[in-house]
Amino acid sequence: MSNLRPGGRNARQSRTLPRIPVPVARAVVDCAVYVDGIRQPGRITYSDAFTKVRESGEGFVWLGLAHPDDEQMTGVGEVFGLHELVVEDAVHAHQRPKLEVYDDMQFLVLRTVSYVEHESMEKASEVVETGEIMVFAGRDFVITVRHGDHTHLHNLRRRMEARPERLALGPTAVLHAVADKVVDSYLAVSERMEDDVVSIESTVFSRQQRWLNIEPVYLLRREVLELRRAVTPLAGPMSRLASDNTLVPKEIRRQFRDVSDHLSTVIERVVEYDEVLSSLLDAAATKVSIQQNSDMRKISAWVAIAAVPTMVAGLYGMNFDILPGMHDRQGFGLLCLAMLIVCGALWATFRRSHWL
Repeated sequence: MSNLRPGGRNARQSRTLPRIPVPVARAVVDCAVYVDGIRQPGRITYSDAFTKVRESGEGFVWLGLAHPDDEQMTGVGEVFGLHELVVEDAVHAHQRPKLEVYDDMQFLVLRTVSYVEHESMEKASEVVETGEIMVFAGRDFVITVRHGDHTHLHNLRRRMEARPERLALGPTAVLHAVADKVVDSYLAVSERMEDDVVSIESTVFSRQQRWLNIEPVYLLRREVLELRRAVTPLAGPMSRLASDNTLVPKEIRRQFRDVSDHLSTVIERVVEYDEVLSSLLDAAATKVSIQQNSDMRKISAWVAIAAVPTMVAGLYGMNFDILPGMHDRQGFGLLCLAMLIVCGALWATFRRSHWL
């Protein structure tokens, strides 16, 4: 009888180790207090900064976070009084672009895109890389949460700090600056993708290219759909921010109208690319089908020509003594000549029918 101890190796393996919490400071990219658009000197934690702003009643806090986890974002939400639903959305990426309003706080989700450099569509594995930026804009604070390697806001913050008159308008000025940066990236990416669409179009309708690889067409169509999913849902939130929104100052609303116009331009481009690529997919599929039919005709023609000597060889390979030309010295030569004549006639017939 085996003697097993309850605290043995199996028990140690099944025991789950406690998760070590990561401090919120690890997710903080930058935190500062701005009064009259001017950044206040010194380093400060987000909790102390928020307390300072609330007690003085002046300025606002701009907190930048990158890839926060559940516990980190929950800690930030408790300090700033964020709703638990938006805290959960900020942790889990892959959100649809949207604008939500909770009392005097606005929550905007933006899908970011970046163009991936490649030599040609045949060698590319992806064309567009996506990420997310989420913005919490309250009465006296703004929190930016980014997901993705190309979503840095460091340069944007420096440009805003160089224009204190813009920052003096409050957190919605930061909200507009982030949205404007993202939509400008949409314009840049859509312009770059136009070259890819033209390249694919030239390849599909080229006469010099005998064989057509349809995979690049599918790849570019998939990437255009990815871009479309990022830009199209944002039209509604931008329209709401540009309309009579009491939480957005009048001057900022005018700026949002400009962002909305740029977004409309991008949407029109993306829809056009989608329609063009749909047509190119149909044309490419038709061209591939024609290539396959042509290849099948060639194969069938050569099989028919090869069937003649195969049949003759099969018949004369049998052990029969009654076949024509078996006892004639010139029989073999005449037989070969007859095979060549028949094969030549078949070749000429298939050639006239454009099978060869």
